[in-house]
Amino acid sequence: MNENEKKGTSVFQNGLVWFGAGVSIAEILTGTYFAPLGFWRGLLAIITGHVIGGALFLLAGLIGAETKRSSMGTVQLSFGKKGALFFALLNVIQLVGWTSIMIYDGALAVNGIFNFGNWVWCVVIGVLIFAWIFFGIKDLGFINKIAMGLLFILTVVLCFIIFKNKGAVNVAAGEGISFGAAVELAVAMPLSWLPLISDYTREAEKPVGATVCSTLTYGFVSIWMYVIGMSASIFTGSGNIVEIMVKAGLGIVALVILILSTVTTTFLDALSAGISSEIISHKLNSKVVALITAVIGTVLAIIFPMDNITDFLYFIGSVFAPMIAIQVADFFVLRFECKESKIDIMAFVVWAVGFVLYRLLMKIDIPVGNTLPDMIIVVLLTVVVRKITGAQKSKKNS
Repeated sequence: MNENEKKGTSVFQNGLVWFGAGVSIAEILTGTYFAPLGFWRGLLAIITGHVIGGALFLLAGLIGAETKRSSMGTVQLSFGKKGALFFALLNVIQLVGWTSIMIYDGALAVNGIFNFGNWVWCVVIGVLIFAWIFFGIKDLGFINKIAMGLLFILTVVLCFIIFKNKGAVNVAAGEGISFGAAVELAVAMPLSWLPLISDYTREAEKPVGATVCSTLTYGFVSIWMYVIGMSASIFTGSGNIVEIMVKAGLGIVALVILILSTVTTTFLDALSAGISSEIISHKLNSKVVALITAVIGTVLAIIFPMDNITDFLYFIGSVFAPMIAIQVADFFVLRFECKESKIDIMAFVVWAVGFVLYRLLMKIDIPVGNTLPDMIIVVLLTVVVRKITGAQKSKKNS
């Protein structure tokens, strides 16, 4: 029994976790923003963005898989032990934000079916997330499999409803989002999960296999959710998924979809907030911090409206795109690590350049979005700066 516990999570379990992360009301709602592009251009933007974001997600996961470190633990390799505190703190803040956004969106949607008050559903969802964290991934293995199976069936039903009475696919593009901005919105969702991937795959029996499985599973499911949202808006004339499900007579079914999808996504945010907190201070207990995050997220969801998250997504992109670019350059190109250093000033200078560059690129409509050009420039800049400062050295393998 003890040996079993030490074995860690299987590739399949990791796939289930990221399937649950992908099935999200936030991703469906974000997909509705793509409707003005029309179906085919919108689909191309969604796939393009997810390929870019998924590639970064995979690279981040592979760093964690090889080093057996948490996501924020891998940041120490480029920014130093003290330097990583900055990103760990930002990550905890973004995860508290995500926890509250997801609870708010889920409660708002459920309240559209059974109007007991938004705050009531915030509490219900918050309690379920609390329980999911308290019992853990392994202890909830059987329940998790049932939940994921239900979600899969229910989302297939939702797709059938949306496409059953669809009109012509060649819906004319209207005023609204540009193709480049749409690509960036698609990149932003996997990018927002990037600081979490290693928190789970590092404990897998086969970390590399789990990373690849997690990336492919999340990428496919997230694309699917975006397409559901976009298609609902184009083919039914409504971006309101709840309204579509209620009209189709899916009252209880819709309730199950919305609550399960919110819980299986949001518990990852809260759990990773706890794991990141251990980088800030070893005295903090990750599970306790995760439970506190669930409580804070629930309270914030009750108090504050959180209807438009596009600016939040772009901010996440501007913080974490240059961060992972520096990590990619250091780990895969230079084989450099600075774990002895308390803080790597040059890495922070390059990151600041990347952050500003990302914000400037937002003002230009680039067909591949802002993240890819920002990444390429930051990777090249990191290599040049490391070479000039003579910081390159062999990565320690022992």
